Amino acid sequence: MISDSQSPEKLHKNESIKSASEFLRGTILEGLSESVTGSISAEDQQLTKFHGIYQQDNRDNRAERRRKKLDKAYTFMARICLPGGICTPEQWIAVNDLANFCEFDTLKITTRQALQLHGILKSNLKNTIRTVNDALLTTLAACGDVNRNVMSNPNPPESRVFTEVQAIAEAVDTHLKPRTSAYAEIWLDGEKVVSHGDSEIEPLYGKTYLPRKFKIAFAIPPHNDVDVFAHCLGFIAIIKDDQLLGFNVTVGGGMGMTHGNEETFPRLADVIAFCTPDQVIDVSEKIVSIQRDFGDRTNRAHARFKYTVEDRGKDAILQELETRLGYKLEAPKAYKFESNSDRYGWVQDFEGLWNVGLYIEGGRVLDNDKLKIKTGLKEIAKIHKGDFRLTANQNIIIGRIADKDKAEIQALIEEYGLDGYEKFSGIRKNQISCVALPTCGLALAESERYLPTLVTEIEGLLEELGLYNEPIIIRSTGCPNGCGRPYLGEIGLVGKVPGKYNLYLGAGFDGERLNKLYKNSVTHEQIIECLKPIFIDYAKNRQANERFGDFTIRSGYVNATNHGNAFHSDLKEIQYQEKVQQ
Repeated sequence: MISDSQSPEKLHKNESIKSASEFLRGTILEGLSESVTGSISAEDQQLTKFHGIYQQDNRDNRAERRRKKLDKAYTFMARICLPGGICTPEQWIAVNDLANFCEFDTLKITTRQALQLHGILKSNLKNTIRTVNDALLTTLAACGDVNRNVMSNPNPPESRVFTEVQAIAEAVDTHLKPRTSAYAEIWLDGEKVVSHGDSEIEPLYGKTYLPRKFKIAFAIPPHNDVDVFAHCLGFIAIIKDDQLLGFNVTVGGGMGMTHGNEETFPRLADVIAFCTPDQVIDVSEKIVSIQRDFGDRTNRAHARFKYTVEDRGKDAILQELETRLGYKLEAPKAYKFESNSDRYGWVQDFEGLWNVGLYIEGGRVLDNDKLKIKTGLKEIAKIHKGDFRLTANQNIIIGRIADKDKAEIQALIEEYGLDGYEKFSGIRKNQISCVALPTCGLALAESERYLPTLVTEIEGLLEELGLYNEPIIIRSTGCPNGCGRPYLGEIGLVGKVPGKYNLYLGAGFDGERLNKLYKNSVTHEQIIECLKPIFIDYAKNRQANERFGDFTIRSGYVNATNHGNAFHSDLKEIQYQEKVQQ
């Protein structure tokens, strides 16, 4: 059993907000009806996250509004859950049309296979959430201190195992949803459900829910496109003779950290056991309950499950898990990952249906003078009879296309310029960026609006070196919280201050090794200066089939980071050398 002899510490203020919220109700309804301001109270901003909603403002306009003595231009972001990233064409159209009433008129495909609407006015927020639910979708638990959207490998199914794993992922997502009726009351005009005890309302979470957010992913080797080791809890499918035997269970992954705080770090999950398909929901529930009971509720920077596993050890977690399950799990089984990239173009599945992977830069579905992505995808949805699949790399797969419909879909892809993947470079097709500015309140630097510019400049050099088609994983975030999983990029950029980034190198192409800090707080020009000689060296001296991240380690540019607690091990030496050079 896990034991904890430490004396209790003062709980974080969010714990009292949750406890006093009447199971996520707070004063949200009252705040929505207040027309004097476009915002809601600070306490309710914490609670609306559980409902899938963040209050934001357009930071591009802050200075001008401040000069005019105006309040911030408050709007809201709604995140829509899609377990495994799958939705119907009708659901896609419904969300697409909602974007027309948002400030930015775009959809954002997230790195967790969800959809985000940015720029919703408070007066239109309730109608937006109701419309989402009318399409049989939900924003509930897309954010907040609960289990969030469950991810699963969305790539074209080569066998029936893909369908089976997707069904299990959806079942886990449903099982771990909050049970409170607050969501229905506030957004869907539902009746309040009266309970005679807290356990009846939230049998798993209780009135204070989890210490922090919780994330789950399912991966099907050899594809690790969901970055399973970046998750609190992961399931790696074990397949034999085209049959799903079960899953290896991983615990303790997570990406976020805090600049200047070496007690925080990204961490890759540990593989602890094997479970059968019928044990997955039980394992998921019990792991979540362990984090509920033992996660840090005093320090939110230390509250993720990765620190619970790091502090107590994976063996203690496994022992506690088996105690709560009431049975032993088997030892992990062999598996092999080859890539965490997406596949583009046409792929046929085991049923003879077609799936086409399309590149969406930064996951931003928009129309502008050059591109008509939003219109093009809606036109496809109008005639498509299969499904839409969002990938963890922010791209989209038009799935389950009958042979007779393939030509019509391809014609629309070409008409709206959605076939750009055919000419894009390997590094562009492997980029991820978080939203950052102008809507994210945590962003320290640009990300989505910056990374394509950097990649364009890098592409010219790669073409000269014969590396244009070489897949190199590059990821960017505007802050160290890691929403774009930058610490799993062979090249990672993390915003430090406006216009400056920490540059990381050396992650594994299969998502099984973290990168390491190479240069601290560098500008765009310095990033190019740093990368150019490394690319030249890579072109000249790489071994056969050697990935860029592996090369940077073998060549001594950075040391390998095989464990999260070693992530900062070279930081002090880098800072000392930079001080000497100055």
